[in-house]
Amino acid sequence: MNSGKVFLGILAGLAAGAMLGLLFAPEKGADTIKKITDMGDDFTDDLDRKFDHFLDVIAKKIDHLKEDVAAIAKRE
Repeated sequence: MNSGKVFLGILAGLAAGAMLGLLFAPEKGADTIKKITDMGDDFTDDLDRKFDHFLDVIAKKIDHLKEDVAAIAKRE
């Protein structure tokens, strides 16, 4: 099975579980909406941090690649 399909299946299961949890939540709607908003903010903050880290890693690899190409060019 394709790992992308597995990942999408897991995401779909998590989303379905979250929706069911919201439907049967014993709290008031305003409290639930506040929790969802806070969770969404936390998720986007975490995603921003991970994306920034990803960009840093890519930038470092590109810098190392440039250095390697420059070193090879000097040898020839």
